[in-house]
Parts: sequence; C-alpha cells; structure tokens
Amino acid sequence: MLEFDPYLAPFTTFGIQANADRVVAVESIADLITLFSKKPFPRILGGGSNVLLSGDVEGTVALMRIRERTIEREDADHVWVRFGAGEVWHDVVTWCVQQGWGGLENLALIPGTVGAAPMQNIGAYGVEQNAVFDSLVALDTETLDETCFDAPSCEFAYRDSVFKHKYRYRMIITSVTYRLSKKPVVNTTYADVWNELEAMGVTDVGIADVYRAVVQVRTRKLPDPKQIGNAGSFFKNPVVSADLHEALKSEYPTMPAYPQSNGTYKLAAAWLIDQCGWKGHRRGDAGVHANQALVLVNYGAATGAEILQLATDIQASVLEKFGVELEREVNVW
Repeated sequence: MLEFDPYLAPFTTFGIQANADRVVAVESIADLITLFSKKPFPRILGGGSNVLLSGDVEGTVALMRIRERTIEREDADHVWVRFGAGEVWHDVVTWCVQQGWGGLENLALIPGTVGAAPMQNIGAYGVEQNAVFDSLVALDTETLDETCFDAPSCEFAYRDSVFKHKYRYRMIITSVTYRLSKKPVVNTTYADVWNELEAMGVTDVGIADVYRAVVQVRTRKLPDPKQIGNAGSFFKNPVVSADLHEALKSEYPTMPAYPQSNGTYKLAAAWLIDQCGWKGHRRGDAGVHANQALVLVNYGAATGAEILQLATDIQASVLEKFGVELEREVNVW
C-alpha cells in the first residue's frame, strides 16, 4: 500500500488543516482485508467531498483508490457497467456520456468517488443515482467476506441509504454496477437545466447536451473547491408535513415548496437560510457562500470546529424562525 504524509488537507475539498496518525491508499480488496484484519480499523476516505474534519483523526485513514470499469453484460437496450469505488465520479459520468450511455448525465460535476454515490444516494437536477443503480459489492469488515447488495437491500431514500446507518462502519463499498441505457430518454424537468439548454439554442436534446448544460450550471452557481474550500451543499432540503407547509406558506407566500408523492413537501434549504440573513456571512475564514446559501466555505485557514459552529448556528436560526430542522448532508469526523 502506498503511504502518504499524514496531512489530510489535500484529501478533502474543505481543505481543513488536520492530521491523521497514518494515511495509506487502498488499491485492491486485498489491501482492504489487510487493513481490516486487525483493530483498530481505519477510516475510509473517498474523494473527501462530503467530509468536514472537526479536528485531528486518530489512527489510519485509508484513501479509496480501487479502479475498475468493466462491462458485465448488455442487451439491445441497456449495458451493465461495474465501476471501482475509487473511480472519480465525474470522470465516470463523462466516460458514460462519451459512450452514448444514458442515465448519469444529470449528475455531472458532482465531486467525489463512485463508492460514495450509493452511500449518499447522490442526486441533482431531477435525478438520483438509484434510478440507474443495479447492485454493489461491499466488504464486510466483521467477516472479511464480500457481500452483494441489490437496490432494495440498499434502502435508498433522499440523500440516504443503509450504508449511512446500519452498515456505516461495517460495510465498505468496493464496486458499483449501473444499468445504463443505449436508447436514453433525457430528463430536462429541472428548470435550471431547461433554461440552460434554451440559452444554448439546443432543440434536439441529447445526453451530451444535458451533460454540458449541467456542467455549465454547476460551474456558474457553485464555488470550485480548488479555489475556495467547500463540500457543496452542507444541508439537506428539509421535508415537512402538509400542515406545517400550509402554515408556512400562509406566512411566507413566496416560499418555494415541492409536493412529494406521500403528501409531504420538500422545502428549499437555501431559501430558508437566506431568509435568516446568512448568505454571504463570514466569520474569519469560515463563511456562507455569497451566491449559494447552502454552501459553507473555508476561505483559507478556517478550522473544522469553526465551520461546524457556523452550521450549528444556522440550524438554530432556521428552527427558531420557521420551526424547521435542517439536517447536515456533510459527514463530520
């Protein structure tokens, strides 16, 4: 296994200055088995795009670097492709679009690795990864056996899966298989994507057009972690009851809300945070991005504790003003 300096800032998109006792790269199942054959177990870090380091990390941090792109099978309409958990997500999306395989194009430019995609059930612009998910393989850290999970076994929900709860510390995802379409039907239901396509002058929309539109929208609206440390959306969009939605809508008629199939409503966390006056707020080097209230940023030397305190204060103010609890999307170590 490759050994790195135990300085973690280069391996997370927040760029927080923190150290581990040891940092290694995992490039195979055998590497994982070696690390998990004795305690204390390491922490697994993918692209570091959904992690906030609140301080130094005791023990070993293992960087997921298992690479693979294998066509498992195909028929006239679909192709099943297995990707290693260490593959860079955006590179995988780009490659699939280049092959003409549809299903992932709306998820372009999401930072991170493939292994984190089902764990978080990542989604953007009207699509979630579970829409084309077929199966995954994970290493059971208790038995050191490989286990296959189909979609129902993953218990996918909004930015959620069984790997964030029951199996958070037990199962390490090593590969993910997606069922992609050879005859794709594009999804342009999200207003930002549709407006971008119109601005591009595209009338006969294909997956490459959607991919390009999504990349342009994300580039314009979200800060580049290479320039300003961040982990994208820090909070989930809250889902509230119909009664609470009705009460809030009567008091705040312009509040965005999206009806769900079960009668609940999804609210826009960014709007709630903005209404509380947080957009563009800055405390030293910890702040809220000026263009996107959902994104907390490290302007250079912020500590994880400072960003976490800012997030806690935002949650408290939204709860006080709207009676809505914001849940963190970012994992705190």
